[in-house]
Amino acid sequence: MSDTAQLAETLLASFRHSFRSYKSLADRALAQLSPVDWLHVPAPECNSIAVIVQHMVGNLNSRFTQFFTSDGEKPNRQRDKEFIEPTSLETVATLQTQWAEAWLLLFDLLDALQPTDLLRTVRIRGEAYTVLAAIQRQVMHYAYHVGQIVVQAKALRGAEWQTLSIPRGQSEQFTQQMQNASNQV
Repeated sequence: MSDTAQLAETLLASFRHSFRSYKSLADRALAQLSPVDWLHVPAPECNSIAVIVQHMVGNLNSRFTQFFTSDGEKPNRQRDKEFIEPTSLETVATLQTQWAEAWLLLFDLLDALQPTDLLRTVRIRGEAYTVLAAIQRQVMHYAYHVGQIVVQAKALRGAEWQTLSIPRGQSEQFTQQMQNASNQV
């Protein structure tokens, strides 16, 4: 395998890992919330978690449906409606289903991509991007919104929050466990 092909394989693996990590963070934060929590608007001009999920679902569907054959901003997408606050608890169950389905579009695409695809051209709002640049753009976008979800979920749960990473005061213990584990391999 050439260095270029190996680099492309490594980039694809890194993208897969990043997106799966961000989805896992979001899923673990969302799992700690009630439907009422999803609809909570933290302050004027802020979005509820439901709106953030709604927006991400719209974005995932638009960007990754017919990825190579149509613009990443689909003509039927109504982005502005993604920011209208849902008013019913039933909406949360629908969003949860849509969330899982939308991420599957991305994961299926990532699993199908070949190293040679990274330099192909796709369009978003008419602007040309390499597949590499388009995917990197989405990594940044989703990291931003997952961070919003996590911060809001943590604020909503307060003392009941179950940490998604290393608990406070346990960094040294965690590092030692990781070093011990890697030394045993």
